[in-house]
Amino acid sequence: MPEISRFHGITIRMYYDDRHQPHFHAYFGDYTALFTIDPPALYVGSMPRRQQHIILGWAEVHQSELMDNWLRARTGSPLQRIEGTL
Repeated sequence: MPEISRFHGITIRMYYDDRHQPHFHAYFGDYTALFTIDPPALYVGSMPRRQQHIILGWAEVHQSELMDNWLRARTGSPLQRIEGTL
């Protein structure tokens, strides 16, 4: 479960063996959620409202990098770190 970013106490990971639509996993404390990449949206799970807005804003800014990582994961290539800034 490669970690691709960390910001504001939120950890973003992407898995190589996921078979769903393009998405990433977000973790904050005891909360876990999946977010789609295109368009950025909460897909499964729950996240406090403030962190959800931060994650969605970050995903909009880094949407192309997230999709590049998704394609890398599909081929088993190493994932790239993504800056945690908006």
